[in-house]
Amino acid sequence: MNYYSLNHKAPNSTFKNAVIKGIAPDKGLYFPDTITPLPKAFFDNIDNLSYSEIAFEAIKQFVSPEIPEDILKTIVEETLSFDFPVVKLNNNISTLELFHGPTMAFKDVGARFMARCLGYFNQNNNREVTVLVATSGDTGGAVANGFLGVKGVNVVILYPSGKVSDIQEMQLTTLGQNIRALEVNGTFDDCQDMVKTAFLDESITNNMQLTSANSINVARWLPQLFYFIFAYKQLHKEHKDIVFSVPSGNFGNICAGMMAQKLGLPISHFVASNNANNVVTRYLISQLYEPKPSIQTISNAMDVGAPSNFIRIQEIYKNNFSSLKENLSSFSFSDEETKVAMLEIFDNYNYVADPHGAVGYLGCKAYLKENPDAHCVFLETAHPTKFLEVVEAVIKEEQPLPEQIQSVMGKEKASVVISNYEDLKQFLLR
Repeated sequence: MNYYSLNHKAPNSTFKNAVIKGIAPDKGLYFPDTITPLPKAFFDNIDNLSYSEIAFEAIKQFVSPEIPEDILKTIVEETLSFDFPVVKLNNNISTLELFHGPTMAFKDVGARFMARCLGYFNQNNNREVTVLVATSGDTGGAVANGFLGVKGVNVVILYPSGKVSDIQEMQLTTLGQNIRALEVNGTFDDCQDMVKTAFLDESITNNMQLTSANSINVARWLPQLFYFIFAYKQLHKEHKDIVFSVPSGNFGNICAGMMAQKLGLPISHFVASNNANNVVTRYLISQLYEPKPSIQTISNAMDVGAPSNFIRIQEIYKNNFSSLKENLSSFSFSDEETKVAMLEIFDNYNYVADPHGAVGYLGCKAYLKENPDAHCVFLETAHPTKFLEVVEAVIKEEQPLPEQIQSVMGKEKASVVISNYEDLKQFLLR
C-alpha cells in the first residue's frame, strides 16, 4: 500500500515510511492510495469470525506487504487483548464500551497497534526513534502504556497544564523508563502546533528521528476502524439501520469509522457529537470551515479547535459537501447539557457514563428525533472513573476505582514545564 500527502506536494510513501515519519514533508497527513472493499461474504459470515480475524482482514491491505501476514496476525492478537462490549440502554440506543484496555480509553487499540508496528520496523535499526505526541487527555496515557519499554523508542508527551483530569495526568507522568512528559502552559492546540512545527524543523530532524503517535499517524488512526465492525457484529441480527454517534475532538475516531464504511461495513450514518468546540457542527450548517482557539470543557479530550483529521474526512468524500452531509450529522452540547445527560443515563438506565460518552448519547437523541427507526450507538470512549470528580458530583454516588486506575494512584508525578516552542526544541536537543 502506498500513501500520499493530502497537501499533494510530497512524494508517495510506503506504510513503513508513513509510520516512521508521521507526517509528510509538505506538512500533509498521509492517506492510503486505494481502499478496496472487503467481499460481501466477509460481512455475511462475520458471526463466524473472531475479533482478531476481523481486524486482520480489515487492516491487511493497509500494511501489506511490509508487515508479513504471520507478524501482522501476532500484532493484531496482542493489540486486541481485551473486550469491546455493546451495552443496550433501550430499543433505540446502545453504547459501545471502548475502555476495557490497560489505560481504560479507546486510544489503547491504536497506540498498541502502532507501538508493535514501530517495534517491528525498528528491530534491526540501531538509530533510536523519538515518538513526539500531543494529548488533550487520553492519548498520552495510551501512548505511554503502549510504548513503555519498546526497544529503540523514546516517547515525549506534551499535555496542556491543568486541562487534563488528575487520573489522565497520572497515567502519562508516572511510568518513567522511556516515557517523558512535558507540561505545557497553554491549550491542546498549542501542544499540537508545537509537535507539527518540530516535525518540520531541520535543526531537530537532522539530529534525531521523530515520529508522531497522534491520530495524524496512519498506524494510530486506521486501527480505530475495528471498533465499528465489532459493534456491527454484535448488533446486525437485531438492527438494520445502525448509526454511530462519536464524541469528536480531533476527528480521528469518526474518520476511521468512515473508512470501515468504505470497506463495505453496512452502516447508514455517522453523528459527530461535539462539546463547545464545534467547528464541524458549524461547518455543516454554513459550509465555512473556521477553526477557533479551543475552549476548556468537562469533556476535555474533545477540546480541539482545529481538528487535524477533518481533512481526511473531506478526502473520503472527495471534498463534496453534499456527499459528506448526506452521511454525517453533527450536534454541539454545553457542559450543563452534558451533566444533565449523565444524570439521565444513570437514573433511567443505571449506567454510569463519562462526560464524553454523555455527549455521544446526546448526539444519539438529537439524531433520533428526525430518524426514530434508527438504532444509534454512542461510543463510550473512556471509563467514567478517569473523570471521577465530574462523575461523582453529577450522580452523587461514589465510584470504585478499577485496577488499571488504582495502579497509578499515589505514584510520583514527573513532568517538565515548558511555555513555548523554543522550550520544546531545547528539551529535545539537549
